[in-house]
Amino acid sequence: MPSRRNLLATTAITLALGPLALAPAQAAGTIKVGFLTTLSGPGGALGIDARDGFKLALTHLDEKLGGVPATLNVADDQQDAQAGRQSADRLLKRDKVDVMTGVVFSNVLLPILPEILRSKTVYLSTNTGPKDYAGEKCDPNFFATAWENEDIPSAMGQFANDKGYKRIAVIAPNYPGGRESLDGFKRLYKGELVQEIYTKMGQLDFAAELAGIRSSKPDAVFFFLPGGMGVNFIKQFGAAGLGKDMALLTPGFSADEDTIKAVGDALVGTYNASQWAADLDNAPNRKFVADFVKTYGRTPTMYAAQAYDAALLLDSAVRKVQGKVEDGPAFRAALRAADFKSIRGAFRFNTNQYPIQDIYMREVYRDAGGRITNRTVGKVLSNHADPFAGACKMQ
Repeated sequence: MPSRRNLLATTAITLALGPLALAPAQAAGTIKVGFLTTLSGPGGALGIDARDGFKLALTHLDEKLGGVPATLNVADDQQDAQAGRQSADRLLKRDKVDVMTGVVFSNVLLPILPEILRSKTVYLSTNTGPKDYAGEKCDPNFFATAWENEDIPSAMGQFANDKGYKRIAVIAPNYPGGRESLDGFKRLYKGELVQEIYTKMGQLDFAAELAGIRSSKPDAVFFFLPGGMGVNFIKQFGAAGLGKDMALLTPGFSADEDTIKAVGDALVGTYNASQWAADLDNAPNRKFVADFVKTYGRTPTMYAAQAYDAALLLDSAVRKVQGKVEDGPAFRAALRAADFKSIRGAFRFNTNQYPIQDIYMREVYRDAGGRITNRTVGKVLSNHADPFAGACKMQ
């Protein structure tokens, strides 16, 4: 992982502060992308993967979007809403970016998103898909390009039904993304919830929670604990010997390559859902995975894949409007068309500008060469749409 000094060196930092721009930047021979993400702290690895996925797409596109030269202005939100707000202000006011993207954590995005949208700047969400903006608060300038927060946990709830798990404990941090993840699991799961546990964001010691889980004797545990939280939970779950008595279920981001690298054997056998997998057999995905490994020396995560797809979507839209991204209605219509070949396979936007897509089941396993990684074992949901689109008034 790059050092903090190198991260800061590659991060676009400016000193000018001021009010948010009242209108999006005008494209003048170049497309400026503001990439605000988490590059430092416990969640830094996630933002680094997202940034690298987007950069790889630009490399594949000859550093252009829709044939127009592109610049990527990167800023570190430090997994903090106040730092994110200041960086967003700089990107919009000083750098005059045409579009923004990149935030990983919903507790960072939600406080700053209203100001971005008031500036009439398009925001492409490469990771979080908050419930609020899927329904009544849907906005023509907000596009969730990965998923709605309930989508992947819902697939895990359905999978738990299919596996016959009758009693399940669930655990997540007490913030919007965590609460919505458990809501998603509960939406499709038909069995008994023996425990519903909410922790502090950033908590790393789960001894008390694991003791409670042991005493409730579930068939399985569903957890959503991002970044270092998930790493510690899995290690402590394994050390407590709970894996002998109950299955471990999680969204894909808690059993992805970054977590596998940190945890190792304790994750083998864990089922996790995702709208993308490294072994999906389509030409764009094979090229993405091979070139990511060649360029960065590691297998891409969902964060990298989602950012790569967002860049391809942006490329298709800029091409459709012949670089005239200042034409807001035309640019948004071009984005909604989603006329690109997604590395996840079938992809289209719903009326709320959230995805309709397939969701797969992955299993962490040890391959013939001894490497621990994910493999796709089936499809859980086909053409899945989030449950909130009906409340969105956009047509």
